[in-house]
Amino acid sequence: MPESGHTWRKAFKGLPEEARTVRVWTAGRLGHPDAPLIANELFTAVLGAGPDSIEMTLSTAGTRIRIAADGSVQLSFLQTRGPGAILVGQLSASSGVSEDGQTLWALFEGES
Repeated sequence: MPESGHTWRKAFKGLPEEARTVRVWTAGRLGHPDAPLIANELFTAVLGAGPDSIEMTLSTAGTRIRIAADGSVQLSFLQTRGPGAILVGQLSASSGVSEDGQTLWALFEGES
């Protein structure tokens, strides 16, 4: 049986005060207790590169959850390997940077 899931995308302004909105938006779509924190860390890391907007993507497939933050700006080493990346790495099964260096993502398990 194929896994079913959902995907939500939303663009947020590249402003620090949008981080709270990202957390609330994520919590309203994903029931996992770590999802808002992971989304916040990805958003703030991408925010450090100075994009005008950041597109957040939330995806589910079966019990898997993927969160991504895309700022369409090349990320620096600090944004991809800073303190937030350590936290995301501890809370997720895997995480990383897209090949183009503009998107951070995290994959973790939800409840079945």
